[in-house]
Amino acid sequence: MMLIGIDPHKSTHTATAVDPGTNRDQASIRIDGTLQEYQRMLDWACQWHQRQWAVENARGLGHHLTSWLLARGERVVDVPPTATARVRQLSRGAGRKTDRIDAAAAACVAAVQGDARPVQPENSTDALALLDERRSNLAQARVRAVNQLHALLRALLPGGAPRDLSAAKAEQLLQTVVPVGPAETTRQALAADLITEVRTWDVKLKDNAKAMAALVAESGSRLTDTPGIAAITAARLLGRTGNPTRFPTASAFAQYAGTAPIEIASAGRAHHRLSRRGDRQLNAALHTVAITQIRMPGTRGHAYFQAKVAEGKTPREAQRCLKRRLADHVWRTMVGDERRRTRTTGPGGQPGATTASSAVGPTPTADSSDKSLPGPAETEPTRLHQTP
Repeated sequence: MMLIGIDPHKSTHTATAVDPGTNRDQASIRIDGTLQEYQRMLDWACQWHQRQWAVENARGLGHHLTSWLLARGERVVDVPPTATARVRQLSRGAGRKTDRIDAAAAACVAAVQGDARPVQPENSTDALALLDERRSNLAQARVRAVNQLHALLRALLPGGAPRDLSAAKAEQLLQTVVPVGPAETTRQALAADLITEVRTWDVKLKDNAKAMAALVAESGSRLTDTPGIAAITAARLLGRTGNPTRFPTASAFAQYAGTAPIEIASAGRAHHRLSRRGDRQLNAALHTVAITQIRMPGTRGHAYFQAKVAEGKTPREAQRCLKRRLADHVWRTMVGDERRRTRTTGPGGQPGATTASSAVGPTPTADSSDKSLPGPAETEPTRLHQTP
């Protein structure tokens, strides 16, 4: 097995072949960032029938090349730049930095099984992440247009416009305006343009929601079986999480999402506070689900919240406890879906896995195992709290 490390740049890439047995540089090639040059590098690498590519920052500057290699059946691992920097520091040469040395360092990290991670081809989860980012941009553009429209209508109408302003309502209000003078005429024309923009954003947001719902349904995710999780929220949870199996435990996922409380010591006693770390958009999605379940009598989330309040917790503390349990439930559901999908369509499935049946349950209720909250939840991925 020959390891081929790649140091990517915007316009050029350097590939260095390293023998994993001796960690010696065997050959190197430098190419431009074009499809023709990609093929030339692959032809050069074909002299080693068994090979693996180690791309530094495969999700950054090396993303396009990595996707191209994966599409042609090549095996690729991602090596973070911090790992290659450590290899250079520990090797001879006083930490010298060249493209060829960086490429060899990436291969060395992959050889010793350091921080290198296998890269999988892009799938529907990556598409959902793109749609979620696009939706955020569309929503921000719509809010900006509505705010500008509010400012213009405030100057044209006594009392301005109501807060829940839609394009249709703004058009009705604008029809009542009889402009006097060039300033009011200009405001009316600008308001009409903004109404057209708001309608455009509304159409794009609807199309975005339909695309999200189609991809979520195609993925077979059972997140939408949970009360409070519709297609758009499920798309954000899936897109922001990526492959859920990269988190070894539910606690690791909760920490990534920022729902795991942090223990601190103050005035001689230990207590917990809210974590402000983690993926804030993922945290916001879990917050939306928690608030929705709290407002839905009959759901297990509502019962869990009421039980925590009855124990003496404040509503905000009870809400944080629910978010923590929801993080566990969401992670288990996504892991179950991923394992079921792997068993069905991909290699390396585990026929004996049982997470698929255990992850379908709704939000856990407050039973005796929940008395320790807030705090780390149990890490067993195949169980879900059930009402005794």
